[in-house]
Amino acid sequence: MGNDIDHVTNLYRRPGFMLRRAHQIAVSVFLESTADLKITTTQFGVLVLLGHHHGVDQARVARLLGLDRSTTALVVRKLEARGLLTREQDLADRRRHRLAITVAGRVMLQKLQGPAEAARLALLSPLTPTEQDTLVMLLGKLMEAFNTTSRVKLLAHDQQA
Repeated sequence: MGNDIDHVTNLYRRPGFMLRRAHQIAVSVFLESTADLKITTTQFGVLVLLGHHHGVDQARVARLLGLDRSTTALVVRKLEARGLLTREQDLADRRRHRLAITVAGRVMLQKLQGPAEAARLALLSPLTPTEQDTLVMLLGKLMEAFNTTSRVKLLAHDQQA
């Protein structure tokens, strides 16, 4: 029986397990902070991106946020249904849809700023400022090292499509 506990403890110490669990916690903290606004972390990411990149196409949104196409399509449909973004067919390429944040989307984004920052601070609160910087630096290093081999590659915001 003691050996079984050791195996579970070893599982809990695996980086992949820890990252998945940390992600679950991060999402939970965000959803708790933004509960009144009924926005997911992915929806928040799309709104932030569109707040700075007007008219970007749906495929580029997926690449800039490291999302698969089906997830992006679902998130876009939900935000469009709430009137937070518009989706228009690109006249130059009818396979593409250009996305734009609406006035209601900008209002939502403004409302989200405080709760999203509160969630970030709450998530990092168990760590010292130096540990917070180290965590962010190490996560960035992992993301950069494995981006080109991941299932969904992240296109840096300063890269061209």
